[in-house]
Amino acid sequence: MRPAATTLKRWRENPAAFAYEVCHFEPDVSQRDFLSVFPSQEPEKLRMYLQACTGSGKTAVLSIAALNFISCYGGQFDHPRGLCTSITGANLSANLWPELANWQRRSEWLQKEFRWTATRFSSVRYPDTWFLEARAWAKKANPEEQGRTFSGLHAPFVLVIIDECGDVPVPVLRSAEQIFSTQYRWAKLAEGGNPTSLEGFALYQAAIKAKHLWWGLRITGDPDDPRRCSRIKIDNAREQIRLYGRDDPWVKATILGEFPDAAINSLLGSDEVQAAIERRLELDTYSWAQKRLGVDVSRFGNDPTILFPRQGLRAFPPVTMRHKRNSPVSVNIAGRVLLARQRWNWELCTVDATGGWAAGARDILVTSDLGDAQILDIQYHAPAPDRRYKNMRAYMHWHGSQWVKNGGWLPNSPNLPAELTATTYSYIGGQMVMEPKERVQAKIGRSPNEADAFYQTFALPDMPTNMEDGWAAKLSRGRSHHADTEFDPYRDEAVTGRADMDDGEI
Repeated sequence: MRPAATTLKRWRENPAAFAYEVCHFEPDVSQRDFLSVFPSQEPEKLRMYLQACTGSGKTAVLSIAALNFISCYGGQFDHPRGLCTSITGANLSANLWPELANWQRRSEWLQKEFRWTATRFSSVRYPDTWFLEARAWAKKANPEEQGRTFSGLHAPFVLVIIDECGDVPVPVLRSAEQIFSTQYRWAKLAEGGNPTSLEGFALYQAAIKAKHLWWGLRITGDPDDPRRCSRIKIDNAREQIRLYGRDDPWVKATILGEFPDAAINSLLGSDEVQAAIERRLELDTYSWAQKRLGVDVSRFGNDPTILFPRQGLRAFPPVTMRHKRNSPVSVNIAGRVLLARQRWNWELCTVDATGGWAAGARDILVTSDLGDAQILDIQYHAPAPDRRYKNMRAYMHWHGSQWVKNGGWLPNSPNLPAELTATTYSYIGGQMVMEPKERVQAKIGRSPNEADAFYQTFALPDMPTNMEDGWAAKLSRGRSHHADTEFDPYRDEAVTGRADMDDGEI
């Protein structure tokens, strides 16, 4: 290695100096505390955790620690080896792993001595024995399979990094601890995450249940704490506390860096959403059900109005409407909903009436000739029909997420996966509550309009269709087995019938 042995030794003993001199990274107070303990091999410091609020730079400091290890440890024939993981493979690929590349790019020396790929960060000269490896674990794996995540990682110099450990199962953590089961010269297990989950997860295990085995650090954005993380905007932290209170589960986990009274859980995982998108169903599994149209209304600006059709176990591609300023928005929305009625013959239209933007469109619709179709106003904050849910928003989100898990077929809409997986829930006073919408917006960079319109179709339990001219009648006459999703009285196929049209096009 180009740097002199004395310099490597200094960087090994002082990772903060390595961070500044090699990566041009200036750690804050909490990051400096973490890095100062990183070299220690005292028994109570072999395992380290960061219990952090959101946006505290925990992933960055874990990356710096990993680079310090791979650069400064090892012997002539004892090369350092490490594994990195996160809550999901997608999260690992999008956060911790590219963070290594980000800091490597700032150092001419690191770029010369190490090569970064999508799954491996290795020595140019000794790639097979000197490396960090990205390794995901299967979320659907049973505890025994999760316990084999880090099997086979034994070396004289060894490191395991677990990012977003707040929701990583304990069997994965125990698998990582296998690095201490054989002879080593230096070994370290370091993890960081937000305190969102309780029993059965890695961060809670380290910070609460097995605290005597771990050295830990809580990073907070609390505006009243003198050691607060400077990366957290103090005005925003104060506003969140003012709006929701210090006992709110999301304030505790994301601002204060504290464990909430009840776990914060994701409604849906990315694997569950992707499975629903790839799912295919036979016609008779959903054709019996009432046709529903969820309408999430926006007026001007960046947020669109979304029309989302669903029938039983199948949801169809949504329609996006963007409104120009000074345009007749209510008329346009009502006209498009009526066109969807003509083309697809929906039976129930649920309209988001929470902010009052839908009032004009609704007035037009209820005075139109809709036959036996119904318009249902949705107030997200209104009481739910089931007291287990804080409000209608929680009620609709929960039943919609269960639909996805239990066999629903989602359309392949680009915005939908992020919107469905971003929202989390917790419990307050025994009732299920959803993460505030503005926090979801902050996470994904937009309002989850498509997800909201989709969830609105679950305001009532599914029921059978009341269409007299149903599927059985159409099939008995030899007509198309597709829905009247593209019905146009001026096209030839309106008379002859065709079987090559997509269901659910509104």
